[in-house]
Amino acid sequence: MSAARRKHSPCLGASQRRAPEIEGYNLLVSSSKVKQVASADFPTRWGHFLIHGFTTRASASGDGAKTEEAVALVMGEVHSGSPLVRIHSQCLTGDVFGSLRCDCRQQLEMALAMIAELGAGVLIYEQQEGRGIGLMAKLQAYALQDSGLDTVEANERLGFRADHREFLMPVEILKALDIQRVRLLSNNPDKVAALQRAGIQVTERVPCEVAPTEHTEEYLKTKQEKLGHLFSNRKGQH
Repeated sequence: MSAARRKHSPCLGASQRRAPEIEGYNLLVSSSKVKQVASADFPTRWGHFLIHGFTTRASASGDGAKTEEAVALVMGEVHSGSPLVRIHSQCLTGDVFGSLRCDCRQQLEMALAMIAELGAGVLIYEQQEGRGIGLMAKLQAYALQDSGLDTVEANERLGFRADHREFLMPVEILKALDIQRVRLLSNNPDKVAALQRAGIQVTERVPCEVAPTEHTEEYLKTKQEKLGHLFSNRKGQH
């Protein structure tokens, strides 16, 4: 992006510049606060899953308890060996509307297809829109990206960290499902480390790579260079 475009970044008010509190995200989660509240049959175009609903009430910054929700789609036998597991962070713009700014929908569909091909696996879908900053802040970050900032710079301009996710709730969901060993479908080494710190053995990291397009080339480059994501099909890989 040219320097000329960078000079015309949207003017941010004081409420945007200060580090905001994130409500409903990144809660202090413990196994005693994660509760399975529903289970149902869930046929999809990839095959037949069981869908399990989980919720937690935990202390967040500010006033009182907040609720976080997540679902786990489970197919086949997942208690022998190391099942394929994908932890997918909610992305309304990509998963639902098919945004070309990110690779989220392609990764989601790739994960479901891979689980279906194996006949077994788990997909955990967690409420961590915009790497944990929430939908409205994510849209503000989009506006900054339109003015020349990359995805990390935009988050930081708004007062956020590059990535607020800690993957605490997915860990507790895996434990609730009695899964202790996984083959993790991810390009993110921080996700691997989070599971291992919490006692979930990652026997293999399985790449979840989507071919770059003209819309995602810089986005994927930033994920590699600034967030440490691993890509086997890109030059200068980590």
